Amino acid sequence: MYRRVRTRIDQESGQGLAEYALILGLIAAVCIGALTGLGSAIANSGGFTSLPGAL
Repeated sequence: MYRRVRTRIDQESGQGLAEYALILGLIAAVCIGALTGLGSAIANSGGFTSLPGAL
């Protein structure tokens, strides 16, 4: 019985999935922050409003 419990505790089968989830969450947060910053910069510079006139 002790050996079964110890084997269950020592297994790390779910560790990889948790690490991938954390990395994916970090990448998503960075992308959201970058797009928010770029969106504000484009809106403040008048990037899309002056585009038809330039064409």
